[in-house]
Amino acid sequence: MKTNLFFNGILALIVVLALGFLGYIGAVISLFMGGITFYTPLIVVVTVSLMIVAVAAIFRLVKRKTLKLTLISLFTLCLIAIAINEVYEGYQKSIVTVSDQDYNLYGYQPFHDESNVVILHEPANVMIEGELPILDGATALYPVYSAFARATYPEKEYDVHQSEVMSNQTGEAFQNLLNGKVDMIFIAAPSNHQMEQAKKRGIELEMTPIGREAFVFFVNKKNPVTGLSVEQIQGIYSGDIINWSEVGGEHEAIRAFQRPADSGSQTALEKMMDGIPIADPPTENVVSGMGGVFEEVSSYKNYKNAIGYTFRFFSNEMVKNGEIRHLEIEGVYPDKETIRSGAYPIASEFYAITNVENDNSNVDVLLEWILSEQGQRLIEETGYVPVKNE
Repeated sequence: MKTNLFFNGILALIVVLALGFLGYIGAVISLFMGGITFYTPLIVVVTVSLMIVAVAAIFRLVKRKTLKLTLISLFTLCLIAIAINEVYEGYQKSIVTVSDQDYNLYGYQPFHDESNVVILHEPANVMIEGELPILDGATALYPVYSAFARATYPEKEYDVHQSEVMSNQTGEAFQNLLNGKVDMIFIAAPSNHQMEQAKKRGIELEMTPIGREAFVFFVNKKNPVTGLSVEQIQGIYSGDIINWSEVGGEHEAIRAFQRPADSGSQTALEKMMDGIPIADPPTENVVSGMGGVFEEVSSYKNYKNAIGYTFRFFSNEMVKNGEIRHLEIEGVYPDKETIRSGAYPIASEFYAITNVENDNSNVDVLLEWILSEQGQRLIEETGYVPVKNE
């Protein structure tokens, strides 16, 4: 009897270790493929359950029929849980996301076969030769400076992320300028943090306004709220206003999405908040390339109770999303005419920014041309408002 108990114990230990190892491998694979998801805890629960069932079977603690029913029930519950999760995941994927993090810009390359960039229909007054200024900038402004390059640069392929005409988003583009990797960047006004970085490194920046754009807020098109005041937006993003019913909408909690720090639109929000502390944004767990999990600011998801923000051209012309609606601010809708007239209250300049000590003579040549009639016309025809309207 003691011998059987000993061998059963050894067998139970082996089975438990084997199941534990398999469960561990399954959990690791789950983490590498998608981070902490529904399947990670499911694997743990199933593994522990099978360990208990195996031990019970080896020591004959329950009848064989009961074990069979237990396994069938566990299998059935797993199938039901997986089915419910797949339905939920399908619903989540059906929700529109607005983000420039993974926006495909290849259709806006200067000389792409089917490029969407605006074309200057006469020879440019300036053709850049020799050392080409290396350009970088915000996703939403790539179509503008890509059009500049098409008009004035030699015709060849310019890769979106590594060439003389690239777009690595506001934060990375700014760092590239500070590190001397690029000659000119096109972004909205830098954040205080970014300007402080430049100052600490002794870098003097020249910020040349070349156009104007509206900072816009948007909601799900089914949201009955059509407009907000600046004060109401400040209340929402400070956390003082937490329900749509407080601003004329339905009784539903407000889900106020934000953008990563030092992005152009997050900097615009900070300036609009005028020193009012901003509440913590919704976050999500993201798996890194090495399988680790870190937390980052969630991209906007178009839930019925959501609110987000960006720049008008990006959402109107690049995203072209019929599921979101721009809000009026102080009773004024954001469009080119209200930006031009100054009626829309949160419009501002965007800039071509250079390092004053840059020694590429073509930088000043290009900058002067951007401010010329031809350069300003490309800004207008792309969809922005030029700073010069002659």
